[in-house]
This record gives sequence, structure tokens and C-alpha cells, in this order.
Amino acid sequence: MHTNSHLNPVIIASENGRGGAVAAMELLRRGGSAIDAAELAARITEDDPEEHSVGFSGLPNLLGQVELDASLMNGRTLETGAVAGVQEYGNVISLARAVMEELPHVLLVGRGAERFAGEMGQKPADQRTFASLDYWRTRFTETGVELTGAELRHIVTRLTQPLHLEDRVPHGTVNYLVRDTHGDLASAVSTSGHAWKYPGRVGDSPIIGAGNYCDNRYGAVACTGSGELAIRVSTARSLILYLKMGMSLDAAGLECLAEIVQLNPRVGQYMNIVAMTPDGQHAGFSTVPGKHYLYYTGEMTEPVLGERVTNG
Repeated sequence: MHTNSHLNPVIIASENGRGGAVAAMELLRRGGSAIDAAELAARITEDDPEEHSVGFSGLPNLLGQVELDASLMNGRTLETGAVAGVQEYGNVISLARAVMEELPHVLLVGRGAERFAGEMGQKPADQRTFASLDYWRTRFTETGVELTGAELRHIVTRLTQPLHLEDRVPHGTVNYLVRDTHGDLASAVSTSGHAWKYPGRVGDSPIIGAGNYCDNRYGAVACTGSGELAIRVSTARSLILYLKMGMSLDAAGLECLAEIVQLNPRVGQYMNIVAMTPDGQHAGFSTVPGKHYLYYTGEMTEPVLGERVTNG
């Protein structure tokens, strides 16, 4: 709906979204659309070699392969596109948008998504860097463990149920929630998933309703953390539904955190949520203390970190 004009643009992001938010805000201030801004912001994070949980230089799976997932949603039309398990191609947020605009589908995975990337003119490119591979080599190849069969399953189980700090799995994702000057909303999520994941593992980031959901009428939501948790209780869509039912933003977020806690998360599992309402209210939520999210409005000179609400 374009009932409002010249609203103050707003960008909400995960803590690692600063670079993308700055570029996206410049686009919004020039009258750019929410969907374009969300895609641009995610692309910038994907291209950052210092960000090892998203895109280029993302940390590999157990076999040393980088597998990328992403989704994008248009709050005005509820159109969406997503890809998962993509190897040897970058900028998966743009590939997700191409799925939304060029195909009658929502989600492409693996070899099909890679084939489609080639058809869209993308060139294959190794997403690994020396730094990301070095993390992998240090953890696995020097141990002498043969990563096959039962050993592979044993290692991925140990790493997702860590008893020791050094065994914690590095993982993360980038979230962007955007409101443009017309009042349209969009959301974008991109990730390389859990480091050292079992090959083919897909988390919540490309799953609409779990890690990403956006509706102009009620708001936008995205998640980071242990995606398996968000998939089990459809976190993103649930928060939107609670807003639709009349709950406040804080109450809706706390209800979603309570649902995560009821799953009895394993050691090391956690969930972060960012959310925004159509009028620009925003909040971050987390099942662990000390987490932050980023917010940036058109009248601000730079993005600012806010503390996420916990259910503790």
C-alpha cells in the first residue's frame, strides 16, 4: 500500500549489518524501494571477507565446502524467493530475488539453484578464502580424523552439543528489515550457516516463516542463531501473527522467546530475533543476555546498537 509518502526510512539489522545498512540508507534517502535496499544491504555483507558467517569467506562445512543460504521477502506483495545449499556462487540474496521474480517457485536448492545462477548470468566463484579455510584446516585436517561415515556424524553431533568452550560452533547470519519512504517493508536474510555443519544442512535463513517473514500490514521479522530452533516453532511468522492478534511488539517477541525455551535447547543453542512494526517501532530479542542489534533511521547520522530483550 502506498497510502503514505515521505515517511522516515528505517533499517533494522543484526549486529554485523553496519556496512550494508549505511549503503541501504543512502538508497532509501534517494527514494529507493525497500526491496532494493534490503538486497543491496545483504549483498554488501555477503561480499565482506571479514564476515565469516555470510557469503564470501563464510566458514565451511565439515568437508571444507562453503554452502550459502538466503531469502528475501516483499512486505507489500508477500512475494518471496529463497535459495539453499549453494556452492561456488556468491551473492545468494540476489539469486533469491531472481527466484522470486523469474520463476513460479519460492525455494531452489543445491545443483538446481547453481544451474539457475548460471542462467541468470552469474559466474562461478570459489567462496572460500585463505582465512576461512585456515579455520577449517586447523580444526580438522591436523587432527588426522578421517571425515567419513560414523566419524562425520560423531563430529557434527559433538560440535552442535558442545561441552567445552573450544568446541562451540561459530555461526551467524545477517538480517535486514527495511521500511522505505512509501511505507513498504522488505526483509533479507543471508548466511553460510553453521560452521562445520553436516553437508547439506539447511537452517532457518531460507525458510520463510521460520527465519524470515515480512508483511506491510503487521511488520517484519528475521532470526539469527540456531536455525533448527526457529524452524521447529516457525518463529518469524509466529511473531507476525502475534502482532496481527493485537499483541505489543515486546509481548510478541517475549512470547516467541518462551516458545524457544520450551524446546529445551541443547548446550550452545540460542536464538536472536529482530522485529519492526509498520510504524517504525523496532526491537531485538535473544535467549541469551548481552546480545545487540542495529537500528538506523533516516534522521540519524549513523547506525546505533540497541540491546536485545531477553526472557530471563
